[in-house]
Amino acid sequence: MGRRCSLSSFFISTFVITPLITTIGQQMPWTTMLPQELLGLDLAARLRVDQNAMTMASTDYGGFTHVLPAAVLYPSSVQDIITLVKSSFSSSRPFSIAARGNGHSTHGQAMAHNGVVIEMGSLKHNHEIRINVSSSPPDFYADVGGEQLWIDVQKATLRYGLAPASWPDYLYLTVGGILSHAGIGGQTFRHGPLISNVYEMDVVTGKGKIVTCSKHHKPELFYAVLGGFGQFGIITRARIALQPAPQRVKWTRLLYTDFSAYTRDQEYLISLNNGEGFDYLEGTILRDENDINNWIFSSSKKAKGKIRSLLDKHHLIYHLEVAKYYDNVTAPIVDQEVELLLEELSFIPGFAFTDDVSYVGFLNRVHNGELKLRRKGLWDVPHPWMNIFIPKSRISDFNEVVFKKILKGNLTMRPILFYPLNRNKWDDRMSAVTADEDVFYKIGFLRSAMNDWEYLEDQNKEIVSFCFNAGIKAKQHFPPYKTNTEWKDHFGPKWNKFLERKKRFDPKGLLSPGPKIFTPMLLQGSN
Repeated sequence: MGRRCSLSSFFISTFVITPLITTIGQQMPWTTMLPQELLGLDLAARLRVDQNAMTMASTDYGGFTHVLPAAVLYPSSVQDIITLVKSSFSSSRPFSIAARGNGHSTHGQAMAHNGVVIEMGSLKHNHEIRINVSSSPPDFYADVGGEQLWIDVQKATLRYGLAPASWPDYLYLTVGGILSHAGIGGQTFRHGPLISNVYEMDVVTGKGKIVTCSKHHKPELFYAVLGGFGQFGIITRARIALQPAPQRVKWTRLLYTDFSAYTRDQEYLISLNNGEGFDYLEGTILRDENDINNWIFSSSKKAKGKIRSLLDKHHLIYHLEVAKYYDNVTAPIVDQEVELLLEELSFIPGFAFTDDVSYVGFLNRVHNGELKLRRKGLWDVPHPWMNIFIPKSRISDFNEVVFKKILKGNLTMRPILFYPLNRNKWDDRMSAVTADEDVFYKIGFLRSAMNDWEYLEDQNKEIVSFCFNAGIKAKQHFPPYKTNTEWKDHFGPKWNKFLERKKRFDPKGLLSPGPKIFTPMLLQGSN
């Protein structure tokens, strides 16, 4: 935490005060870290170097990585972004550029040391979300600015009775940020990640060119950008596939103490065809009273004592959430459909709890938890998160060692999320990497720490080391790697294509330096 305290002094020692420029209505010192020709551009007035802007751009949701840029751009239009990238690309002193969405990265991935961070939210009022309903339902779509939040997409599309098929669990993230990674939520097993539900994008490449791309037009850029960690371009617009939206949700929670039954049921449910099974599926781990309080809801409040007794006996409960969507037409049969599905499952008898909630409330359920944490002062704390893909064939080994041994007694582990996923819902042409089996699990260790975040980071490393030593072919999702060797191993067979695309679309390595995937020498040399 001492690094946070030294941020102000580091800021002062880093910047050389030279000629003043007007920035958002006030005069601030220009930095010699950036080429002086930027001062002659129209966007100079929207570059900020004041401490408020710099502190924001050098901090993210992880809370323990601090990297100072040279300046922060608050663009008034996409043209400002184009101008910035072009100026770096053509300069004798190229500088790095990172697009920052809602600052939800955890290891400094959206930062740019001595470069320029683009505050994408500044564009929010320049883009209107446009909904296309002029064609038949399979072709419904929304044109959305890359800076827009998914909660904005939700509000705009539901006005037309439409919604994306796949959602992130947390809606206060940007469209561009999610599409640069993957976008995994409780619907991913059915409809694929969010990157599998995009028709078209506008992208500013590392050469400063704005390119419209899709599966059929400039497909190499299209597939590179999806899940590409921001390495190939900055997403300024995305065309998102829509479908008719349901109105309500039957939301059921099931408890297990037998891990084999738990995973067997999940794998059965994700094998069902669309329309036959549930529309949403996600698991969690319950280990203590706080977990019970966090995940319990109205229909299960009366059973709280029973759940507590179950936890006292077994010390570990596997918790499965499933949901069935419905509307006025399907309302008469939804209860029967849910009942028939539950009859096929092996949860603990008497530990199934169902609520009937609005579709809007269900999609935005995580935000309610955020508000509670903010009130308690527990939101803006370090978040040493880790997300990892585990192949189905080794998930039991993972459970026996990680959940029962490595994390035993650690009560700061909340929450741990399970997502059973079908690999055939992912397009292998995209940059995103998964575990190499037809069925795999994404395990999300979304932990928070008031102080000892280093301990949790060390525990994450212990989990990764166990997987490696046990021969579990795990893949981290957007890992905090620091070396090119680690990244090359991460991408595996995709590495050469990934490197080739980088050389083609961002040959000077200007974009998204935070992940530290490429070095100048690598881009100039051979594979």
